Amino acid sequence: MEDSAIMTHLKRLVADGNEALEFRLIRDPDDLNSDKAIFKPEMTYQVFGDREIIFGYGDLKIQLFYAAGCLETYLGINYTEKASIKSDGVEPDEILTKIVAKLAPDVHYTLNDFMRALAKDDMFVPHGELINSFTINDAGTTRRFVVYKADMSYSGFRQYHERIQTFLLWYIDAALFIDIDDNQWQYFNVFEAYTTPTGTPRYATVGFATVYRYYAYPQHIRPRIAQFLILPPFQKVGVGTHLLQAIYSEYIGRKDVTDMTVESPSGTFQRLRNYVDAVNCNALPSFKPEFLKRGFSNEMAAEAKNKLKINKKQARRVYEILRLRATDTVDAAEYREYRIDVKKRLNIPFKRKENEERKIERALKNVDKKTYTNGLPSVEQRIEILEKEYQLVEDEYKLVIERLKYGPELFALITQN
Repeated sequence: MEDSAIMTHLKRLVADGNEALEFRLIRDPDDLNSDKAIFKPEMTYQVFGDREIIFGYGDLKIQLFYAAGCLETYLGINYTEKASIKSDGVEPDEILTKIVAKLAPDVHYTLNDFMRALAKDDMFVPHGELINSFTINDAGTTRRFVVYKADMSYSGFRQYHERIQTFLLWYIDAALFIDIDDNQWQYFNVFEAYTTPTGTPRYATVGFATVYRYYAYPQHIRPRIAQFLILPPFQKVGVGTHLLQAIYSEYIGRKDVTDMTVESPSGTFQRLRNYVDAVNCNALPSFKPEFLKRGFSNEMAAEAKNKLKINKKQARRVYEILRLRATDTVDAAEYREYRIDVKKRLNIPFKRKENEERKIERALKNVDKKTYTNGLPSVEQRIEILEKEYQLVEDEYKLVIERLKYGPELFALITQN
C-alpha cells in the first residue's frame, strides 16, 4: 500500500471524542433506540487527552448509558474497523480502560445485564431529606421536581454519588472528585418525580451540587458551593435556579453562617448566581431604585450579608445589575454616571498595580530609569482596555436583566432579623 493510501486509511481511524461519545438516561427500554434520548459531552479531554482524539477505530460510537434514577451504568463501544500492529503498524487506543478508570464500580458491559438492572429504578428513592419541591411548565407540560439534602451517613448514598459525580468529567472544566470521607461536605440532589405508564412512581436524576462547610472564626461556618451541575436534558427550563434557591434556603436563616461563597464559578454558573441574587436583593429596601442611583453603599452590603448571606463582592455585582436595570440609558448623563461607577470598580486592580510599581520605583530611585520598565500600559491603552472590559460586563448584565424581565416568577428567600 502506498504512503498516501496508508495515510488516508489511518485518517479514517481517527475520531473526535466529543462526537464519538453519547449519553442516555434510560427511563424505559424504548430510550435505548430513540435518538431523542441522546445527549453529548461538552468536553472529553479529561479522559482522552488534550486533543480529545481517539485513534484506531472506524465509525466509532461509545455508549455510556445510565438508569435514569439509580444511575446503574452501561458502557459499550461499536466500530466497523479496528487498527492493529500487524496490519497498520500501530495500536488502537484502549478506550474502555480509560473510561472505566473514571467510572464507579460495577459497570455493565452487556445490554442484557443493563436491562435487568433497570428494574432497580422501580424501587429507587432519593437518599436524604426532602427540602424542596417545585413544578415547571415546560412547553405546556407540568413537570414536578424535588430537591434532597444528603450526606454519606445515608445508606447507599456513597454508591449513588460515585455514579453521578462521573458526569463532572464531561461538563465541568478541570473537574476533580471530592473527598467523600470528609464529613464537612453536604450534597444537594435534584430529581424529576414522574409516573410510568403502568402507574409506578419514579425519580429521575436531574443534577446535583456539593457544598463545603468551611470554618469561620470564631464559631461560624462559611459554606462554599464547589460543584453545580444540571444534566443537559434538563437544562434551560429553570431547574438550576430552583436548586440554587434550595441551597440558599438551607443557610440563609442560620446565625452560624457568615456568608455564601462559590469556588471558581464558570461563566454559566455566575450568570445563574447573578440572576438568583438579583431576584432576592431586589426585594431588599436598600436596593430600591432611588438608592441604587446614589451608588453602592455600606447599607446594601450589610443588608445583603445579614439577610441573604451574600458577600460584599457579590453584593456589589448585584447592585451594578439592578442599577443598570434602573438606569435610563437614553439619558446620556444618567447612563454616563453608571458607566463611570462600574469602570471605577474595574479600574481598582490597575490602580493597585500602579501603586505597587511606584513603590518599586521609589525603592530603585538610584537605578538608571532607561534600564527599568514597569510594564504598565499607557493611559490611552488603559482607557481602551477598560472600555472593552466594561462592554463585556454590561453584555453579561443585560442577559441577567432580560431574564429578570421575562423569566419565571421566583420567591425571595429573606430571613427577617
